[in-house]
Amino acid sequence: MSNDNPTIDQVAEDGAESGKMEENLKSRTTWLRLLFMLIFGLIISLTGMVGTVIVVLGFFWVLFTGEVNRELRQIGQAIATYMFEIIRYMTFNTDDKPFPFGGSWPSGEPEDPS
Repeated sequence: MSNDNPTIDQVAEDGAESGKMEENLKSRTTWLRLLFMLIFGLIISLTGMVGTVIVVLGFFWVLFTGEVNRELRQIGQAIATYMFEIIRYMTFNTDDKPFPFGGSWPSGEPEDPS
């Protein structure tokens, strides 16, 4: 019995595709990025938990005082921006690594909605 499915080498007409894939598999930068993606996956999980605590605290602050707490709002904005930066890195929308491996911690200044 013969195998009718062509191998990847047979599919590539000039061997360029298989050579490119082999090059990608051996690329140190690709594997290093995977390591950073795993680390940032952990960080974003922890950041999400902290963000949840900030949301709950902010809700109870408004419930009991009737006013928004500026500090909690700034922390929430910084966490949201940080999570956005991580997701951009993990989805290959940027090569800039977020804090603590690259950029600085987001300021937490709310963006102008206009």
